[in-house]
Amino acid sequence: MQAHYHWQQVGDVSIFYREAGPKDAPVLLLLHGFPTASHMFRDLIPLLSDRYRVIAPDLPGFGQTHAPPRERFAYSFDNLANVLSGFVEALHITRYTLYIFDYGAPIGLRLAMRHPERVVAIISQNGNAYMEGFSDQWASWRAYWADPSDASRAACRASLSSDTIRNWQYGTGADPTLLSPDGYELDIAYMARPGVEEIQLDLILDYRSNVALYPDFHAYFRAHRPPLLAVWGRYDPAFLPAGALAYRSDLPDAEIHFLDTGHFALETHHQEIAGYVVDFMGRIDVGSR
Repeated sequence: MQAHYHWQQVGDVSIFYREAGPKDAPVLLLLHGFPTASHMFRDLIPLLSDRYRVIAPDLPGFGQTHAPPRERFAYSFDNLANVLSGFVEALHITRYTLYIFDYGAPIGLRLAMRHPERVVAIISQNGNAYMEGFSDQWASWRAYWADPSDASRAACRASLSSDTIRNWQYGTGADPTLLSPDGYELDIAYMARPGVEEIQLDLILDYRSNVALYPDFHAYFRAHRPPLLAVWGRYDPAFLPAGALAYRSDLPDAEIHFLDTGHFALETHHQEIAGYVVDFMGRIDVGSR
């Protein structure tokens, strides 16, 4: 089904979002990551919207969402989760399955901890929640977390460069003949807008708050036992396959699949991922659980 495009006001933030599917269908809430936006789901949404109500917002600081400058708005993961919580309530969504990717994982899991009764299931596509998932490519970010100096902040700017986005984040592990330039070139354009780089550096520093919450995320998993599907690009340079397997330490029944691609698995394997999602959701009671 064709997607529709809307904005929803939540406080000082005007959230842009894509929506497709029947209004009375089970809800899939798709949460993007860094440095992208809801356009990363452009190929997945049509494959799911015949049977689910699919909603994909742009987070504050990303894509087409309009948010105040960093001088008037705290770009932290807690605050992004606050805005997203307000977005869910404004749309009167009371039950949903979370699809979490990259930054969307710690934001979505914050929502799940706050309202576990709303979360029917979780689909993690390269959405890390375990120390085992970190590769050895996080040195500059870890140094910034330990020492938030100007020098440490400057060292993280390379993570935002067009070359890093194009070749490392998108290109690593992906078949170049399947990798359309549309996704990464749009992300590069978004990253070049005035003020965005400083916002992203604020979020890079605050990523340490997500790591601090890992034990709480794990406690949520054990207490509430959400059905979980992990679909992972096995050549992800940031989040290793061990991060997917680690979900089974708290959710022994977690279903895990690996794909021969990288971090942005939807760019090359959206058909396969849609198949796993439909099969997984067809085996759980997404309507009333």
